[in-house]
Amino acid sequence: MLKIGIVSDTHSYVDDKLLKFFESCDEIWHAGDIGDQGVMDTLSQIAKIRAVHGNIDSGTVKQSHPLIQNFEIEGMKIFITHIGGYPSKYNPQFIPLIDSIRPNLMVAGHSHILKVQHDARFDMLYINPGAYGMSGFHNVRTAIRLKIEPQRFFDLEVFETAKKHHIPTKEMM
Repeated sequence: MLKIGIVSDTHSYVDDKLLKFFESCDEIWHAGDIGDQGVMDTLSQIAKIRAVHGNIDSGTVKQSHPLIQNFEIEGMKIFITHIGGYPSKYNPQFIPLIDSIRPNLMVAGHSHILKVQHDARFDMLYINPGAYGMSGFHNVRTAIRLKIEPQRFFDLEVFETAKKHHIPTKEMM
């Protein structure tokens, strides 16, 4: 059994709350829009990292992390990408790949909307962990933690924390 942390859209931001949530994880999976390599350096101090780059990533992040991750762990096939879409509205470029791989779990980011759903068409679990960074329209920052063992995912937990909005003071205007 392994405990996995799942996060996306950090946009160069991590904090002690997220690190504490992930501290018991064996691996952390990042579904893109990492921001800068410092995020990966920080997370890698906690656990093994598997990550993909997102549409805002460039330079070192894009060179260090592929567009997709496709691997097997605990007997389960995993597919991770950033702009993957969601059940019934997948990114068309990935449908043939999903169909041939037949993953047990697909993880995608980009939308900033937390979503966990069983996809009957491909008989897989779909997870978008939402967004943890400070950039974007979301008001709540989210991440996921779950356990994997052969033939099952279980004990899925959602971590939520408020996104504090920066309001300029009169002196700043």
